Order: sequence, then structure tokens, then C-alpha cells
Amino acid sequence: MNLPAIKAEIARRSIRSAERDNIDASGGRCQSLIGFVREAWPILLPETSYVHGWHIDFIARHLEAITHGEFLAKGMDNRLLVNVPPSMMKSLILTVFWPAWEWGPAGFKHHQIIATSFREDFCKRDSRRFRTLVSSDWFQARWPCSLTIVNESHVENAHGGWREAVPFGSLTGGKCDRLLIDDPHSVETAESDADRERTTIRFRESATTRLNDPVRSAIAILMQRLHQRDVSGTILQLGLPYCHIMLPMRFEKDRACVTPFGRDGRTQDGELLFPERFPPDVVDRDEKAMGAIAVAGQHQQRPSPRGGLLFKRHWFGVVPAAPAGCKWVRGWDLAASEEKGAAYTVGVKLGFHPIERRYYVAHVTRDRVSNPEPMIVRTAKQDGIEVEISLPQDPGSAGKIQARALVAALSGFHAYATPESGEKEQRAMPFAAQAEAGNVFLVEGGWNDAYLDEIETFPTGFKDQVDASSRAFGRFVLMGVHRIVGPQVGIIPRLPWGEAEDATNPALGDGAGTRGTGGGTGLEHLGIMR
Repeated sequence: MNLPAIKAEIARRSIRSAERDNIDASGGRCQSLIGFVREAWPILLPETSYVHGWHIDFIARHLEAITHGEFLAKGMDNRLLVNVPPSMMKSLILTVFWPAWEWGPAGFKHHQIIATSFREDFCKRDSRRFRTLVSSDWFQARWPCSLTIVNESHVENAHGGWREAVPFGSLTGGKCDRLLIDDPHSVETAESDADRERTTIRFRESATTRLNDPVRSAIAILMQRLHQRDVSGTILQLGLPYCHIMLPMRFEKDRACVTPFGRDGRTQDGELLFPERFPPDVVDRDEKAMGAIAVAGQHQQRPSPRGGLLFKRHWFGVVPAAPAGCKWVRGWDLAASEEKGAAYTVGVKLGFHPIERRYYVAHVTRDRVSNPEPMIVRTAKQDGIEVEISLPQDPGSAGKIQARALVAALSGFHAYATPESGEKEQRAMPFAAQAEAGNVFLVEGGWNDAYLDEIETFPTGFKDQVDASSRAFGRFVLMGVHRIVGPQVGIIPRLPWGEAEDATNPALGDGAGTRGTGGGTGLEHLGIMR
């Protein structure tokens, strides 16, 4: 009997048994997605210590609910939208750990996955991470999965499953069981109307057509907010059937996230989302550098700061009625679409009281219409002839034709159309200056909240009501400082209450004439520098 050989064999078997026990125990801890994340972390990022935050549990719970059919069981669509600040592990959770967990512990090796982001290098980065994880000895020892194709952007297994990395701009072609969208917008281009619109159109027209099963296949989107009309804003505006997780960096009680699968665990305003990694001094330091707009969108998931950007909500007082003696202009901003989510046609009725030197927004009408003419004419009849009507004229021959037609339809009213000049923000600044000085009031009405909601998000959100307000306000400015040469098409040489152009204009008060007299521009009280 070879006693040393027997002892060596017993030792080897003991080691194998211990390894098997360790594998079994590890596999057991991986039955939950968050357990898998903890176990797999050293395989994927051995040089980086794992730091846990409660929000990781929260997001993982919702992804698990999709995997286990809980969304469908509750009568919900397999759609998830998650808005969280950057650097919260969202890319790793969504595009690496979750699909690997489904191939492994969840037993869905056949799942076909498209993972997409706005940048191709991000797509390839997370594809490499996924490939590293599922091809590792650690993964294969627990969930054997023969890989048949492995390259930079595509991993395929012998069970019919695959994961394809596709830049969001190329989201066409194949179908999948999981469409994973990680930050479809670029921080650099989200403020470009053209780029942002291309992204949202691609999402609306391509995302749902990329699914193998229109009922059971899932779309999961994780992103920070960059604009009111980004992909998240489009989903929320259209009321698309997504379960929405919204977790701001600093907790806001009135926006606490609650879903069928849990709620934001914080209770006090200002509590940080991930203090284990981002303590208060770090967040304060970073937000100081970011600036208000970036903090509002990327950190707080509201694409404008609480209280507003150019405008602050508290600047606008609300009164029961405007005083007698106001002079009135109805400014319009036009759109031509009835589609839900499109811009509105808006008319804002603005008055100026020459003695009080205060402005009163008395009424706002807005609707999505394909032809604004009936709406404008109907509103003019309701306002009466004492209210001047200011219409925008789009550039080009089509804009001139529309302007002529609208002015002709308003025969008998003081109506005119003029081209817009300058950026929207520049046009709004004089009105904002008066609001900040406490000189703008709203007449109490059912439209107040919608008006204030929009005005405090300007210029990152909808702009229609602000544009119409700026146009109406601009008419008071114009009559104070410009000689109006006319008549031109749809342009009148004076306000209906105005004096001759060389005389004192009552809208400006204190004898500020339309021709300067050396004492000022007549714009000082409007908040415009000399």
C-alpha cells in the first residue's frame, strides 16, 4: 500500500470538494442580481474595491422584476426608465452585470441583447467588460456557457444567445429580447435642437421595432436628464408605459420616487444619493464647477434648477384682476402640429399700466393645432379691438404668405406680423428683468401653473409661452425706442393708444419719448442697459 499516494489523493479530493463547496456557495449568493454584482466584481474590476449604495439594490430589484416576469404579472409593460446622476454604476448594472446574470444564474442563455449608447467607444468598452466576465473561469465554472463568436462588439453562445454593441445613431437592423439604452444623448449635443430631435425620433421610430417579442421582450433605459425634450422627457410627455425610477443626487421630498417595486429610501430634503462614494464635500465641490444648469439636469434630474434658470417662479405675483387703465398686447408663438408632445400655438395677453409701471399677464391660450388661424381669430374676438395682436413672421416666402393671410383674417383688429430677431434667450431677457424687479403679475386663472411650470424651465424646456410673452413685451419696448415706419404689410405705425411717433409715449411714462433727448434711452425701467 502506497500510503503517501493515498494521502495525496485524499488531499486533492478534499481541495476539489472545498472548491466545489465554494463554487456552490458562490452560485447560491448569485441567485439575486445584487448578489451576482458583489461576487462578480473582483473578476471584472480586481483593482477597484466595490462600494455599495442602496440605489444599486433599488435598480437591481426592478431589473430582476423584468427577468422574473413581475412587470407582466402586474399588468405592466416590460419597460423601465431610470434617471440617475452620472457615476452611479448604471452602465455596469444595465449593460454588463444584468445580461451576464441572465445568461448565468437566471438561466436565460438564449437571450439576445442589443446594448447601445451615444458613443461607440462606450459601447465597445462595456462589450469588452461583458466578454471578460462571461468568458472568465469564474463564470464558466458556475454556469458553463460555450462562446462561439467573440469579438469587439459581438459575443455569441452555443445556445442561440448573443450580445451586440451598437451606437445609438446606428440603432437599426436586428431584433432582440433586451434592448438596453445607456445615455442615448451626449452632454455636448443635448442642447442642440437638431441633434436632440434626431435622437428622440430614432428612439420613437426604432426602439419598439427592435424587439423579438412585442409583449415579453424588454426595453430598459438608464440616463441622466439633459433637456426637457430628451428621450426621458419624450417618454414622460407622451405618457409612454414605462416604469419610472427617478433618483436625484439630493433628495427632494415632493419628488420622492415610488414604484410598484419599492421607493426612494431617503426621508430628509437634501440627503445624498450615494454618500458612500460621493460625500457632501465632494458633491459641493463638483456642483460648484458644473454650474446650475448641469446640476439641475445631471444631478437633480430636472432639466432646470428648482426655482428656474432665467426666470424664478417666485418673481411672479398673482392678483385677482388687472387694474383699470392697462394697455394690452396679445403676443403669439405659432406651431402647426396636433401631435401629442409637439410644440403649442400660444397667445399671451400682456398689459402695461402706465402709472403703476407694472405688467400683467392676464390670459394665456394654448393648443396644438394644425392651422392656427381659427384659434387666433377666435381669441381676437374674445379680447376685443382694444387689444393689439402681435404675430411672428417666419423667414422665407412661406412665412410672409402665412403672415399676410393671418393679418388679412384679422381685418378690423390692430394686428401686425414681424420677423423674430436674436436668440430666444436674448428676446426673453428684458421681460425677465422686469419680473425679477417684481413688476410682473399674473391674473389668477387656471392657466397659471402651466405658465409658471414652463417659464421656470426656460430655456431648457418648452419655450412657447415664454416666446409669446417676449413678443408681447417687445411691443411695449419697440414703441418706446423705435420710429415705426409704415405702413408695411401687417405692421402698424403706432399702438392703438399711442401718440404720434415724436410725442411722449404713455406706455413708458415720465415723458420718455421715442426720440432720445439726451436723458436716456427710454429703456432704463425695462431692465435694459444704456
